Amino acid sequence: MGVDPGTVVMGYSIVACRGQQITMLEMDALRMSWEHDVFERLKKIYDTIDTIIRKHSPETFAIEAPFYGKNVQSMLKLGRAQGVALACALQHKLPVTEYSPKKVKQSITGNGNADKEQVWGMLQRLTGLQEKPKGFDASDALAVAVCHHFQLQSPLAAASGKSKGWENFIRQNPNRLA
Repeated sequence: MGVDPGTVVMGYSIVACRGQQITMLEMDALRMSWEHDVFERLKKIYDTIDTIIRKHSPETFAIEAPFYGKNVQSMLKLGRAQGVALACALQHKLPVTEYSPKKVKQSITGNGNADKEQVWGMLQRLTGLQEKPKGFDASDALAVAVCHHFQLQSPLAAASGKSKGWENFIRQNPNRLA
């Protein structure tokens, strides 16, 4: 599952991956009104992610890290949205990975400075999708999910020996127990 967090628009996507075959199962954006109470919007974010997780039972959860801008209030609001999305994924015991916008673009296009049109063009080639989404929030979430798939498939990921949680760490390092 890939998520592009936001307090007014949150993109989300679900992909199924077998080897290099990537199939988009669901891609959309939750659009909320500025007029709604901020806490009501946060609840909508949680409820939407909860529904999608229950519907598709994803194995992992990837989310785009906030882009650090100059507006502190915007960053705080975005952090709340991201936190609610993460809390929902963790409640479902999904492993969570966060990617910077630059890492997502680089993973999809090979260029960390690619624009949204370039990313969408490559996603179309990778998934076979034809119809352009109404906004880029949904396709940004798809890019996060595909980026995560690529990172999991990377030979460097397997060679890094990084643990996927405490249980795996303990199994891989029995001599480090005190």
